[in-house]
Amino acid sequence: MMKRFTTVTVLFFCLALVVACASDKGPAEVAIKAAEEAVNAVKAEAAKYVPDQLKKVEDALKAAKDNFGKGEYKAALDGAKDLAGKAKDLAAVAAAKKAELTKSWDELSAGVPKAAEELKAKIDSLSKAKKLPAGVEKSAVEAAKAGYDEAVKGAAEAMEVYKAGNLSEAVAKAKAIKDKIAELMASLGGQAQAAKK
Repeated sequence: MMKRFTTVTVLFFCLALVVACASDKGPAEVAIKAAEEAVNAVKAEAAKYVPDQLKKVEDALKAAKDNFGKGEYKAALDGAKDLAGKAKDLAAVAAAKKAELTKSWDELSAGVPKAAEELKAKIDSLSKAKKLPAGVEKSAVEAAKAGYDEAVKGAAEAMEVYKAGNLSEAVAKAKAIKDKIAELMASLGGQAQAAKK
């Protein structure tokens, strides 16, 4: 009698466990679907501006799907239930990063040409001078000429990258050009006001 009771008890607990697991299947499926839709909605912008954070959310979604595929519905539900909210947060962070980069680009795309003009004027002035100012070498003037040409070419490349929609790379290129122009101006004994902004 005791053996039969134990067998029934074990069967009862197994049945309860199966029912509990099955009761998590539907909610887990819904949570995964909602998370997937939310991630897909923000994926394009997040990939451009916050790729590292997007990868974390995508990895968490993959883990939830893997758990669901293994029948571990509670783990799948736990893993997926907050992902839609995280995707929404990701969209906000990506938008903020885009706004920050756009502001930087606007400043750089206005400042770099002015700084390049100042550099060109300085080069022209020194090239025409009969005697270079103290501390300015002829080689520095020649290097500045070559650097100016590179800066103009680089600025055009940065504009193309910007037009192609890669704001992060465009800003990085423009910053490098700005720094190079400032360095060249310093080598000529001057300071580019536009480049310093």
